[in-house]
Amino acid sequence: MATFEVVVPRLGESVIEVTITKWLKNVGDQIESEEPLVEIATDKVDSEIVSTVSGRLEKKLYKEGDVVAVGQVFAVIEASGTAPVTVPAQPPPVSAAAREISNEVLPSGPAVQDRPEADPIHVEEVYSSSRYYSPLVRNIAEREGITFKELDLIRGTGKDDRLTKQDILDYLASRKQGKGPAETSGFSAIKDEPPVPVFTTGEDLIIEMDRVRQLIAGHMVRSVQTSPHVTSFIEVDMSRIVEWRAKNKQTFQNKYGEKLTFTPIFIEAIAKAVRDFPMVNVSVDGTKILVHSRVNIGMAVSLPGNNLIVPVIRDAGNMSLTGIAKAVNDLAIRARSSKLVPDEIAGGTISITNLGTFGTIMGTPIINQPQTAIIAVGAIKKRAVVVESEEGDMIAIRPVMIGSITFDHRVIDGALGGQFLSRFAQYLEHFNITQTI
Repeated sequence: MATFEVVVPRLGESVIEVTITKWLKNVGDQIESEEPLVEIATDKVDSEIVSTVSGRLEKKLYKEGDVVAVGQVFAVIEASGTAPVTVPAQPPPVSAAAREISNEVLPSGPAVQDRPEADPIHVEEVYSSSRYYSPLVRNIAEREGITFKELDLIRGTGKDDRLTKQDILDYLASRKQGKGPAETSGFSAIKDEPPVPVFTTGEDLIIEMDRVRQLIAGHMVRSVQTSPHVTSFIEVDMSRIVEWRAKNKQTFQNKYGEKLTFTPIFIEAIAKAVRDFPMVNVSVDGTKILVHSRVNIGMAVSLPGNNLIVPVIRDAGNMSLTGIAKAVNDLAIRARSSKLVPDEIAGGTISITNLGTFGTIMGTPIINQPQTAIIAVGAIKKRAVVVESEEGDMIAIRPVMIGSITFDHRVIDGALGGQFLSRFAQYLEHFNITQTI
């Protein structure tokens, strides 16, 4: 019998490792081609890995809960047939970042297929830090006697907070002058402060964070440490939009079998405002500003279990309102049923969160790194407002919404953030109520 090595396939540009959450087959079980072999989870979505051959599961190289790098062998199948396999199956293409991780997580030693199942190599056992460091940075740190704990305190100026060669060289130079990591490199620093003790009684309920909540928590903390957050607010008269939606929502439901919400209208207004102020649709790479050519809008979706995910409406600036509405519904439904693929939650350039869904009137959301802006829209409430007319001012009842933009003050100043938010409001207040959908 020929043996076939099963590798973790490429699951998206930003995915470099997976967690094995559940084995669907046991050693000795028969497996058909395209049959699910294992359930895995990434920092983005959950998925399955299927076998590409038929045969018998001969070996599991990792246990449930283990972390495996993309491109690594995690199981061996004794394939059906008698033809010998002289060249093991090759893994799918792996990004450069994943290759770097892959090279580091497996130290020199016996081949993967020779390792006993009961003693797999864990990513956590190889890494002393949860932060990624390139081989060059690790070599410099080892040569200079810098520990991982010390590296974690140095602020990186590379993409996604990566520590560059120049960052560590600057730190070494400053260390000779008696300065600590918090005083060196980058725009800011991560401080190593002990956690504040938590008081509890024997009557308190203690709940362990699930994997998704831990990832969200880490992402939020890193975002605040990366970007100086500033939030601006504006009131929006939603009269025209409320009236138009009331007239068209049943037609949309009958035509497409889907609900027409306010979210697609907000996304369309964001895309138009980005066209007028493209410097809001940017990312920061060290000291460089990347101005994105397309408007990929991340849409925060709440999930069961009080978690959330942010699927992306790609190239929203070139979509019709109908196209945006259908994309919003499709992504939201599949997000809540865990059917998104990794690429559908990657590549966002600016985000929106609809706080009004839960009755909240305003909010100050945290930026979804590496983006530099996020728009929040609150609940639409009827309020008494002053209406200006040729006959004079008067008090009237209008459906009003409070919108906000939270932006990265490293690259977006108050003037630009305010101009963008005002233009966003103008597109909503002057919505074309004659259009059909």
